[in-house]
Amino acid sequence: MNNQDHTTIAILGAGKGGSALLELFTNLPRIEVIGIADRDASAPALAYATRLHIPTTQDPLRLIRRAGVNLIVNVTGDPEIENLVASHKHTETEVLGGAASKVLWDLVKHTSQIQSQLFQAEKLAGMGTFASGIAHDINNPLYILLAFSENILEETDLDTIRTQAKSIIEAGKRIQGICQNITQYARAAKPGDAIPVEVNSTIDEAVKIAQFATILQDLSIIKNYQGQLEVLANPDELFQVLVNLITNAIHAMDGKGTLTLDTWQENGFGKIAISDTGSGIAKENLGKIFDPFFTTKPKGQGTGLGLHTVKAMIKKYNGKLSVKSEVGKGSTFTIEIAHVS
Repeated sequence: MNNQDHTTIAILGAGKGGSALLELFTNLPRIEVIGIADRDASAPALAYATRLHIPTTQDPLRLIRRAGVNLIVNVTGDPEIENLVASHKHTETEVLGGAASKVLWDLVKHTSQIQSQLFQAEKLAGMGTFASGIAHDINNPLYILLAFSENILEETDLDTIRTQAKSIIEAGKRIQGICQNITQYARAAKPGDAIPVEVNSTIDEAVKIAQFATILQDLSIIKNYQGQLEVLANPDELFQVLVNLITNAIHAMDGKGTLTLDTWQENGFGKIAISDTGSGIAKENLGKIFDPFFTTKPKGQGTGLGLHTVKAMIKKYNGKLSVKSEVGKGSTFTIEIAHVS
């Protein structure tokens, strides 16, 4: 890229405003954040920038003087920093500060709130997908619970009553487990920074939810987990990402086929591959599947926001999402996120 193709940005201030700007700018095309500065070594955006492999410094002047910066965004509110910028920036470097930076900060907060609401709306919209599967899985233990309860009313043998009571308890726990899984999925993601998340167990929990996407049980699941793997992410968001991708894989196979789940470490990243033996994705659609509102599902069966949401979540943690697919043979979606060493 040359300077006409993209804009280089330096951020002064690594508090909440700096964190929000990092999240915004790293998700925009043709924008490159080349550094962030804050005199406070514990400022949260410094740690966030390090995870994104963006240079950090506690010397604002060093960043202000840096050549090749198109725009300095000052969210410190510090008059001394404003004076440093005015005195030492390069002539061609533009500055966004004062009231303008406050307006930008307000816009970023508003955008973040809308995106969180969009994530939650997409999640709840998907609940309809699981309705028949949930009903099917609850119906079996419910039948056991009702049948043995009726038997106990007329049973006089104490040992038989105890055996049937144990079956009732087991059926009740099964229903309780289903309800807990659904509640975990439906709740809004808790806001927070990235923390270490154990990947393999998170995938296992996601599979429990995604299997509600079909009442057909002719589905083989192969798990190739290469040791324990932890990545840096929001656990609720990573869980939603996995549920979405695994559900899509199950739908692509119409509940019949082989779902393969692979995890491994490579070059400082944790990798997750979700593969199906389904219908595959046409070449002309591969470049569109992450676009908002694009869907190949029949009208009323998809919002077209699922994969767009998934990619946005992964990108928040400087991760990548890629896909390989062949019509008639299946697809593989691969997630790449920094792992905890």
